[in-house]
Amino acid sequence: MSRRGYACLGVLVFVAASGVTGVAHAADLLPLPDIRTAHRMTQKYTCATGRILQVTYLNATNGQSFAVLPVKGTQMLFVNVLSGSGAKYQAGSYTWWTKGPQATLYDAILGADAPPLLSDCVTIVR
Repeated sequence: MSRRGYACLGVLVFVAASGVTGVAHAADLLPLPDIRTAHRMTQKYTCATGRILQVTYLNATNGQSFAVLPVKGTQMLFVNVLSGSGAKYQAGSYTWWTKGPQATLYDAILGADAPPLLSDCVTIVR
């Protein structure tokens, strides 16, 4: 990735952490010429622990996809990565993996055999 790509990704991370409601709105304030939002969708999930989780999915016009969700009290920007099944998003050691209406949050630092941070998360139908 070029320095410009890293700079744009850094701005997106800042925007997500700052609570700005979306890249499309951020683009009005900050120039992000390489990443333009084509579609935005927010989903709520209820997880096995009873926790309600709100996730915003952003699809860019260049084919990239992102998910913004809270992890341990901090909003994080996840980037879509290759998956054999479902949609898999990565942010540092964290993986948010969705398959249909279900999703799971993993932390790779805990090890391959560690239980997920959040499991059996299911989309809340509005």
